[in-house]
Parts: sequence; structure tokens; C-alpha cells
Amino acid sequence: MRYFLNAAKLLLLDLASTICFLVVFLLTHNTILAVGLGIALGLVQIGTQFVRGKPIETMEWLSLFLIVAAGTATLLTDDPRFVLFKPSVIYAIVGVVMLKPGWMNRYLPDIAKAVVPDVAVVVGFVWSGLMFVSAAVNAFVALTFSVATWAVVMPIFGIVSKLVVFLAGFAAMRIIGRRRVRAMPAVERDALLAATGRA
Repeated sequence: MRYFLNAAKLLLLDLASTICFLVVFLLTHNTILAVGLGIALGLVQIGTQFVRGKPIETMEWLSLFLIVAAGTATLLTDDPRFVLFKPSVIYAIVGVVMLKPGWMNRYLPDIAKAVVPDVAVVVGFVWSGLMFVSAAVNAFVALTFSVATWAVVMPIFGIVSKLVVFLAGFAAMRIIGRRRVRAMPAVERDALLAATGRA
């Protein structure tokens, strides 16, 4: 769960400028103010990382680029929906990254890496699929409904869908892993448990 929460925190930070835009826009209905504050927050986030000497990840640069581009398009067209498309782009890029088999391994305990690496690959593909579905749902809601509806629907969809995939993936790996460990010969099982610190 710790890894899930950390990933959620990172995603929220990447979407902070979009969330800032949305909150300001819904409260004030002032597109210029909302875009200005969203871009300013994106610049502050990157500036803070730079000043602290921390590496700026690709997703952080992408997030800043998207909020500036979407903000500019919003100002030129007076249509706030451009900013609402930013999560779709991020979801699609994350979905592509998650297509790499084994990306989940760094989040798994040693015993899971040894016993259910194939299941972890499948769960990783399910996560990738969820990212593509989330990108499509976000784009559909942004195009079809009001900004206020988007502000209600997308957070609920995002949290519930990710929680379902997380819990289902965790349960699948745990159940299949336990079955596989129990089916091992005693000597092999004892050696595995000792090697992974589970003895």
C-alpha cells in the first residue's frame, strides 16, 4: 500500500498545476487568473526542484510543458477544456511506459519476484490498460460535459479505478503466490523462504 500511496502522491504533484487551475476556475470563473496561477505553480514546482539540486524527472518537465501549452491555448480560445486534456496526455504516456514487461518488479518484495513474476507482468499490463482507459475517459468527459462535472467525475473515477486494480492485482499475486509456494517440495520451499527472509 505504501508504494501505491507514493505513486498517487507523485501523480498528484504532477497534476498539481491542473488541479490549481481547476479549483481557481471553479471558484472565480476567471480563465486568465486560473491559467496564470496554474502556470505559476508549475514553474514554482520546477524551480523548487532546481534550487534544491534535485533531478527534474521527465514527467515533471512534461507536466510543465503541458500546462503552459494548454494554458496558452485556453487563453487564446477562452476555452478551459484545453487544460482538462492534460491528464489524458499524462495517462497515455504513463500507459506506454507501463507496457514494458517487468516494470512492477521494483515495487515487489523478493518472494513475489521469485514466485509470481509472470503474474506481475500481467498485472503491469492491466495497469497500462487502465491508464489508456483513464486517458480516454478523461478526454470524453472533458469534451462532453461541463468543467464542474469533470471536477466531480474524474477524481472519483481516478481513485476508484486505481484502487480496484491495485487491490485485484495484490490479491491475485498473493493468492497465486501462496498456492505456488505450498506446491513446492519442502526443501525448495524452505530454501526460498530463507533466501527471501520469510523463514
